[in-house]
Amino acid sequence: MQYFKPEGETQFVGDCMPFFHDGVFHLFWLLDEGHHQARGGLGCHRWAHSTTTDLVQWEHHPLAIPITAEHEGSICTGSVFHHEGVHHAYYATRYPDWSEHLSLATSTDGIRFEKTEPNPFASPGPEFTKSFRDPHVFRDPETGLFHLIVTTSLREPAVVGRGGCLAQFVSEDLHNWRPTEPLIVPGYPGDPECPDYIGDGVGLGSPTYGEGWNGWYYLIFSNEGIARYRMSRRPLGPWLRPKVDVFDGPMARVLKTAAFTGDRRLGVAFLPSLQDNLDEGAWLYGGSAVFREIIQHEDGSLGTKWPEEMIPTSGEPLPMHFEAMTEGVSAEGDGVTIAAPSSFGPAMASGVPLNVRVRMRIEPQPGAFRFGLCVRGSGSYEQGYEIRCSPNEERVEIRNARADDITDNAKRAILDVEGLDRPFSLDVLLKDDIIDVCLDERRTLVARCLEQRGDRLFLFAHCASVVFREVSVGPL
Repeated sequence: MQYFKPEGETQFVGDCMPFFHDGVFHLFWLLDEGHHQARGGLGCHRWAHSTTTDLVQWEHHPLAIPITAEHEGSICTGSVFHHEGVHHAYYATRYPDWSEHLSLATSTDGIRFEKTEPNPFASPGPEFTKSFRDPHVFRDPETGLFHLIVTTSLREPAVVGRGGCLAQFVSEDLHNWRPTEPLIVPGYPGDPECPDYIGDGVGLGSPTYGEGWNGWYYLIFSNEGIARYRMSRRPLGPWLRPKVDVFDGPMARVLKTAAFTGDRRLGVAFLPSLQDNLDEGAWLYGGSAVFREIIQHEDGSLGTKWPEEMIPTSGEPLPMHFEAMTEGVSAEGDGVTIAAPSSFGPAMASGVPLNVRVRMRIEPQPGAFRFGLCVRGSGSYEQGYEIRCSPNEERVEIRNARADDITDNAKRAILDVEGLDRPFSLDVLLKDDIIDVCLDERRTLVARCLEQRGDRLFLFAHCASVVFREVSVGPL
């Protein structure tokens, strides 16, 4: 399921809604037809459904929530909550007038869902715009009340254009909801989409209900498709922003999470399709599923790595011979040393398959400016995609090797990456048009790259001296 896409040429994975119960990991996901263009542009999305117990063997089920009525322009994103033997699937229905309303379907087995009446059961009040979607339900471990948070915007915000909020409703029975103050107004332009909540103790391995995840509670929401999180020692805040409040690069869209066996937490996003090449093409709604394992640091902040069970299998490492392209470059065994304190120094290896896993240990020397590797390369560094590490900027990015330094590449970058001036491991997966990067099993970055298909791998240092050790290239 890592990088999964439906078989149909016009079918794609949209927003993902993971859910875990009784040892089963459920992935509900929006089945997209034609990049949100179906049903007059309303989306015509429906909830598809896949399950696993081990992240390796997956079963695909019939649609969990299909379109069954004329007014249902799209079955939009939501969440599943289990209570007293019943799975409650809360979702939004988009009407032909583009208004959004909350709906509910229930199931006793987590597979076959029936829509309830009234459907929808809630609509935006006068204080909100007609954006009213992405319902997520959690339980306050201190009061026992159920909380329903909804993506919307205040109609009369204090600051124009920054009234996007998570409206909040509470209930004793999961059916009768009364409004209360928004859970958060994060202050970004646009609506905070696809909210998620970590910390009520259910399925997280906590010894006592309500302890959160090792004493921390997390609120997740996406702005412009980028999932961000806030953290608190209390179930309902106040919410604090950590230094690194994102999970991946901007191309990992609207990530949501669920627990998994062994006190683990998994996040699932979708990687959008591209209309054209990496540098100039527009992102299209819908694409492939991308899985991340969420890790918790000692200070409560979060990071990401690849789920071990979902890493594509690679064969024995290929024999690689790196050639020096400039002075100051030497290769011995599985290591390459580049001394380019005031210039650009690359080493080159040829015969690299299209789909491979590239692993290495990087040891930058003090004062290193930039370094990394260039994959899918050709010629004498004429083409390829750089995975560039910049210690001073604390930045890792995927960029076309021919792009100038003025070009802003923030859409394929992660920032505030600490430790680039110290030894670290770098793991890269190249699969078809996907480049996926894992750094030190604590930060990840994924992007889609359509154009370059060269068979050369370059290691480089720019105004830097760097040792690349244990370089391994294994075909998938």
